[in-house]
Amino acid sequence: MKIRAIFPGSFDPVHYGHIDIAARASRIFDSLVVAVYETPSKNLFFSTEERLEMLRQAMANLPNVEVVSYRGLTIGFAKQINAQVMVRGLRVFSDFDNEFRMALTNQELDPTIETISLITAHQHTFVSSTTVKEIAELDGDVSSMVPDFVAKRLKEKFASKKDEII
Repeated sequence: MKIRAIFPGSFDPVHYGHIDIAARASRIFDSLVVAVYETPSKNLFFSTEERLEMLRQAMANLPNVEVVSYRGLTIGFAKQINAQVMVRGLRVFSDFDNEFRMALTNQELDPTIETISLITAHQHTFVSSTTVKEIAELDGDVSSMVPDFVAKRLKEKFASKKDEII
């Protein structure tokens, strides 16, 4: 039986922690759909198209990974694409509480889709999209946290926002 997994998130922007989880999941499952949530409740820095473009570039060397966007309930989208497994990443202990509740909720909504959590590699435990954006906004070096093309996009985006203010 071929097992299809989904790795959902806002990926605003994608960072090495996301890439690590996706690469490891791609070795476990026959196919992996990295699913960009179009309309999370948080304010987005990059558009859906920009996030898709960066993720596709980040996942280019993983042949069994597809990058798509979606709306609505994640569990509904997982069912729609025939995923049997939802992959989540855990960085720190505080992530566990939220992920645990989300997994139980998804199990209630559709008990046929399992949730698998992968622990991030130790060198990525401090990395979050929020941290990356905060450092980049202050012209800090994010090269150890994101691929070069993402760092470049962040620099350009913050420069254009500064130009808008002036």
